Amino acid sequence: MTSTPAGSPGDLLAVVSQTGPTVTFFDAATHERLEVLPVPPQPHELCYDPDHRLLYCASTYRSGFYHAHQGRSHQITVIDVDTRSIVETVDTAPDHAPHGLALDRARGRLYASVEATDTEPGGVLVLDTRTHTRLGRISTMAPGPHWFALTPDGRYGYATNKEAPFVSVVDLVRDECIGRIPVTGSEGLTVAPDGRHAYVAAPKADFTAPPSGPTGIHVIDTATHEIIRTLPTKGQVMPVHATSTGLLLAGELRSGTASGAPMDSQLPGVLTVFAADTLAPLGEVEVGRLPLTVTSSPDGRLGYVSANLSSTVTVVDLTTLSPLATLEVDRTDISGAHGLAYIESPQN
Repeated sequence: MTSTPAGSPGDLLAVVSQTGPTVTFFDAATHERLEVLPVPPQPHELCYDPDHRLLYCASTYRSGFYHAHQGRSHQITVIDVDTRSIVETVDTAPDHAPHGLALDRARGRLYASVEATDTEPGGVLVLDTRTHTRLGRISTMAPGPHWFALTPDGRYGYATNKEAPFVSVVDLVRDECIGRIPVTGSEGLTVAPDGRHAYVAAPKADFTAPPSGPTGIHVIDTATHEIIRTLPTKGQVMPVHATSTGLLLAGELRSGTASGAPMDSQLPGVLTVFAADTLAPLGEVEVGRLPLTVTSSPDGRLGYVSANLSSTVTVVDLTTLSPLATLEVDRTDISGAHGLAYIESPQN
């Protein structure tokens, strides 16, 4: 790990370790590891609420992986970022396997995607960010929505579906699913800061076979909920993220050949950066093996890429497209670094 200053003094970077199971806090300016907080098993994604200075952590399974687990969890851990301690655990039962998290600050809502139950398809839970009580559930008409993202005005939400041939469109005012955008097996999802476009990575990653079609990122017009363009990529894309300045960041997998388990074929991944206005590719930065989550600093200067198999986070200068540091995250099994959250200091 290098000690090159990067983020603003007092800011934090929180990183999930899937098999830690932990959330590790780093100093965003110096990259010093500050604290490792144990959390319930199989944490996946994080979401930071700056109004209440709380960090939400979704625990998806009791152990194992997607389609290879030993039971689904139903916990969202609530963490005070100033004391770096757990202050509450939200029970999502009867719903289970929370994956993606998204925040609507204006309406005080936290959204959590959940897998299908025996009686209902997958959907999105709606929680009050002040009381953490359940406000409702919106069906996405798919087995297991993964990522969930909403437009900045809080009107529409989009859910990607690994096991369904569509991206779900949700009206967040009417609290109902209003459409399906044809996409076969989708992965990462993000919405541009101006709200005009959503970006969806497809096809889904399959580590036992070649991609089912051309790899790329679908650009969705949020006014019509239609795909208007597809950005081709060299490799299969897992996470996508739009910075505050409009840059589109994509974590691409790179595979070689291996005679062992499918994961053994994974080579160091790549962060590909696309221009805010034209979406033309600007360049690439090598990151760890199996990039799973991407986020950025609030000013859009820095990118962060967690790599699950390497259990690292690569810090990237988005101005020069160069790596600044590699952060190591502890793990106890094959799956390591996963969800990310950048936390601004109250003074910043």
